[in-house]
Amino acid sequence: MTTTTSHPMTASSRTVARRSVAAASFGNALEWYDFSVYAFFAGYVAHNFFLTNDPTSALISTFVVFGAGFVARPLGAVVVGMYGDRRGRKAALMLSMATMGIGTLVLAVTPPAAFIGFAAPVLLLVGRLLQGFSAGGEIGGAAAYLIEQAPPDRRARYASWLQASMGISNLLSAIVGVTITTLFSESAVNDWAWRIPFIIGLLIIPVGLYIRRRLPETNTFEHHRTQERPKPNPLKRLLTEHPKAILTGFLFSVLWTVCVYALVIYAPTYYREESVGLGFTAQQSFTASLVGNIVLVVGCLLAGRLADRTGCKPVVIAGSLALLVLPLPCLLLLHARPTMAVLVTVHSLLCAAVAAFVGVAPSTLPRAFPVAVRSTGLSLSYNIAAIFFAGFTPALMTWATVRITVYAPALWVAVGSLACLIAVPALFRQIHHVAADEDTDTLSLKHP
Repeated sequence: MTTTTSHPMTASSRTVARRSVAAASFGNALEWYDFSVYAFFAGYVAHNFFLTNDPTSALISTFVVFGAGFVARPLGAVVVGMYGDRRGRKAALMLSMATMGIGTLVLAVTPPAAFIGFAAPVLLLVGRLLQGFSAGGEIGGAAAYLIEQAPPDRRARYASWLQASMGISNLLSAIVGVTITTLFSESAVNDWAWRIPFIIGLLIIPVGLYIRRRLPETNTFEHHRTQERPKPNPLKRLLTEHPKAILTGFLFSVLWTVCVYALVIYAPTYYREESVGLGFTAQQSFTASLVGNIVLVVGCLLAGRLADRTGCKPVVIAGSLALLVLPLPCLLLLHARPTMAVLVTVHSLLCAAVAAFVGVAPSTLPRAFPVAVRSTGLSLSYNIAAIFFAGFTPALMTWATVRITVYAPALWVAVGSLACLIAVPALFRQIHHVAADEDTDTLSLKHP
């Protein structure tokens, strides 16, 4: 078993560390805030942008547009990832947040279909494509920045903030959802109040840009920049030298994306959708989401700390197994006893299972790729999985719960868990190979 000594931090390095975590997590938080708000208010978006007498059809169309944004993610992964591998992690973080701001602006100000007709869903699609492009590069740049900026014995703890920020942003969107559905009548929310959460997201962007602009570049990247001349094309090098890492990263990311979008993003819609038959109101669904996301935040940070102590591999395997076996009995219980207490308990358990895995994922996958292609490799493998197993999950689940079974979300997550467990041995061999080649500290990759 590999051991290392502790790395004491000076007051100056602690300040940089706090700024790094805040800045790298900021864009990820905003991305998840916009995604969860879109999912939470999907019914209201459908009412405004799709003129149809069939609410289920309009909801599916809304989720298809939600998923269409993921088509742009691989392009964003390549463009922003290559930019980050060439110009630096800080530059990539600035680019992704600026693009995200433009997409959010389009969503916030587009008039409804009753006023501009077919142009409304087209502009909705444009906004989602811009957000998808931004999100495609965000995860790679942010994760690469955090693990390169962290002390070797705190990498998982630092990177866990990426997914904890997802929970914080979902928590914020749930609070906004509860507040809006409480303060305004249903007709007011349908007409205009559903835009308030998107406007809030838009106001956050200047703060994020300011924080990120003041960041230092990582020492790891600066060392790489001075050592490697001339710089090879990151995408060409990735595809020719690391195809197996892309494949294993993709399989690992199937669970990373599926569990979040099925059990965290889509779940509040699932609980209140008439076709599912649970009968919960929007306010009850938002309340359960609020409690569940508190569990998610705490769980992600605990998973990161545990991985720094025991190694990432056992935590990854435990999280994958929990997501394989837990969702189905949870949904069976909820359908058998659809009370508010059971809803909160079930959603909290599902969020805890998600946290056990996603709290460690951002510190695991980046290290499967060398520094020279890290941002591009992580972004590409994650976002290829996101197209098929994240973006269209809400639309697929809306259809599957009607046409196949109301337990479709649990079965979909089980598919992701099996894909991840298949990939785990090869993924950790690749991580150790990269660590050996670059002579990096392997404390958090220990095998028991």
